[in-house]
Amino acid sequence: MGKAIAALLAGLLVLRWLPALPAPWLLGVLAVLGLGLLLGRGYPIGCLLLGFSWACWSAQGALDDRLSAALDGRTLWLEGQIVGLPAVDGEVQRFELINPQSRRAQLPKRLRLSWYAGAPVSAGEHWRLAVHLKRPHGLLNPQAFDYEAWLLAQRIGATGTVKAGSRLQAGAGTAGWRDQLRQRLLAQSASGRSGGLAALVLGDSSGLTKADWQVLQHTGTVHLMVISGQHVALLAGLLYGLVALLARLGFWPRRWPWLPVACLLSASGALAYGWLAGFQVPVQRACVMVFLLLLWRLRLRHLGVWLPLGLSMLVVLLWEPLASLQPGFWLSFGAVALLLLIFAGRLGAWPWWLSGWRAQWAMALGLLPLMLALGLPVSASAPLANLLAVPLVGVVVVPLALLGTLLLPVPWLGSALLAVAGFALEQLFSGLGLIATWLPAWLPSRLPLWLWLLTTLGTLLILLPAAVPMRTLGVLLILPLLWFSPKRPDYGRAEVWLLDVGQGTAVFLRTQKHDLLYDAGPRFGDFDSGAWVVLPSLRALDVRQLDLLLLSHADSDHAGGAEAIAKGLPVLQVVSGEARKLPSALNAQACVSGQHWQWDGVDLRLWQWAGAGNGNQGSCVLRVEANGETLWLTGDIDHAAEQALLASDLPLAAQWLLAPHHGSRSSSSAKLLEHMRPQYGLISRGRHNVYGHPHPHTLARYQQIGARLYDSAEQGAVRIELGAFKQAQVLRDEPRFWRQK
Repeated sequence: MGKAIAALLAGLLVLRWLPALPAPWLLGVLAVLGLGLLLGRGYPIGCLLLGFSWACWSAQGALDDRLSAALDGRTLWLEGQIVGLPAVDGEVQRFELINPQSRRAQLPKRLRLSWYAGAPVSAGEHWRLAVHLKRPHGLLNPQAFDYEAWLLAQRIGATGTVKAGSRLQAGAGTAGWRDQLRQRLLAQSASGRSGGLAALVLGDSSGLTKADWQVLQHTGTVHLMVISGQHVALLAGLLYGLVALLARLGFWPRRWPWLPVACLLSASGALAYGWLAGFQVPVQRACVMVFLLLLWRLRLRHLGVWLPLGLSMLVVLLWEPLASLQPGFWLSFGAVALLLLIFAGRLGAWPWWLSGWRAQWAMALGLLPLMLALGLPVSASAPLANLLAVPLVGVVVVPLALLGTLLLPVPWLGSALLAVAGFALEQLFSGLGLIATWLPAWLPSRLPLWLWLLTTLGTLLILLPAAVPMRTLGVLLILPLLWFSPKRPDYGRAEVWLLDVGQGTAVFLRTQKHDLLYDAGPRFGDFDSGAWVVLPSLRALDVRQLDLLLLSHADSDHAGGAEAIAKGLPVLQVVSGEARKLPSALNAQACVSGQHWQWDGVDLRLWQWAGAGNGNQGSCVLRVEANGETLWLTGDIDHAAEQALLASDLPLAAQWLLAPHHGSRSSSSAKLLEHMRPQYGLISRGRHNVYGHPHPHTLARYQQIGARLYDSAEQGAVRIELGAFKQAQVLRDEPRFWRQK
């Protein structure tokens, strides 16, 4: 049985690393072969093939349910039902629509939509909507959150923006009741933490601010505010422990066997909590784990402690093979496996306080290889933060929040309990904020395989029982991780990254000993690409400080993320073409046209049009030359500014040109391209942007000179080895079966 489970799991998990899915006919052959092997001694291989075939077939079904390319960017009228609790962020509502119907096209079964300044929507309602539809697509940067993988794992076949709509039917049943309950929870004062209480009771995390998420990320406590296995297990454990305590104290009726009742009550509590939280995938995973653990406790203890874990993982993956694409899947099962490794089969018992501390530091260390492999931030303060936060949330906040919600119909009592829970939550966030400021999370760069394997082996050695010899060798194996740094360019060369920031610009340049960022990405409303895209990418590239933050001008799509970057990294100097229009906190200096310097054999020169009539024309332009290969970064200059640049005495010939103003019609004039003759053009823009960038006429001008274009919206982040005279590397070329070309 153990071999069969392990083989099935291996076949299901292979999906996570596939560059492409096998052809359907090949999957059919493998499935038939697997069934045949089940009848003989080769049953483990048969289980492996069946698991692999099922996972790939399920993934192919999700890919086939994506929006067709012919409908990408089109606006259609459609009808559907809102599922789940809509998230409200200022004037923006985000929600999911299931089973949408349109007279004009076949649509995916699930859509994720945004509605700006629209009519309020609620769960369970039926709407008729005009939606600008888009195929699943996400920003693609080094070590960044893979939005496309997340959409596929959620089986969301398209995203879209609502232009207009009308309600056809009000919400009813469970969905409508949950939405009404959320409104009641959000109406509570709760020391300003009603959104956090809604997250813990209903799984609705939209009430948490981006600042809250950053604090949780830096302290390694995100799991506390997302209903996960920990919350479901804590509630189930409290109910189980209550019955066990009554039985031990002699208050339990002898005619009722306490163990079956405790398991039944515990399972019922987990199921009720899961229903209240909307049975999202993490909650489903948690309920399966709790049920199988209780079954093991009731009937299967003789089979060992690892069986419930293996069966739980198997049930989850058989139900949803795409779960392996989500980091939460690996972290939740990894955490349980670590607890089993630490506490199962040990001789003697530790005091409760020592067990808690050991569990936290072992969890932080044991999950390190997973965090490194998944590209997630690593929090050194997580053991301390969780040691304080886990008991407070699990024993105080969650029980009070659930009990207060249950007693809301009782005058003042439910509200009073929620107020106490909110006060405790506010104190928790205050303490976590101090810890996050003291010791923020570390986002590691991509490690070579040998270093990751070394770190994993060292971690496992440290976590083994004390009697195992040579455990201290594990510390030595982990030490290289502390001193690892990605290789920097050779003298006279530069590494350049055009980051994928949507409708904006951010270009990172590094020499042997210096780092420069040209523009900081856009900030639109509550979305700050500096904080959520550029800064994590810089940390993943092992940037410790910026020698120069050069902002071409003050427009939000170029300088919007500057403040977040300056707060997250030491910045030695800020220069801009519109220094006076930038926030005073940046202490920006004016761009000096003609300023020239060298970093490690790389030549850098600034230019700005003295006769500029607006911010775009006055963009601070940067020319970079490394080993005879030249790159121009041009901000948003237009035809008039380009003519002034042509009239300057600067050498214009270049191999690389960042298309001015995102490839607009008013830039990249024929004269500029004729004089520069770039071999490659870079276009930084957002997919389906409202400005129509890049303009077809502009693209035609680049084609006329034979320049190859790299488009961030189509290819993700672009990496250039300036001075090597090679083509660029693009992240979308990295093979992943869920990524669309």
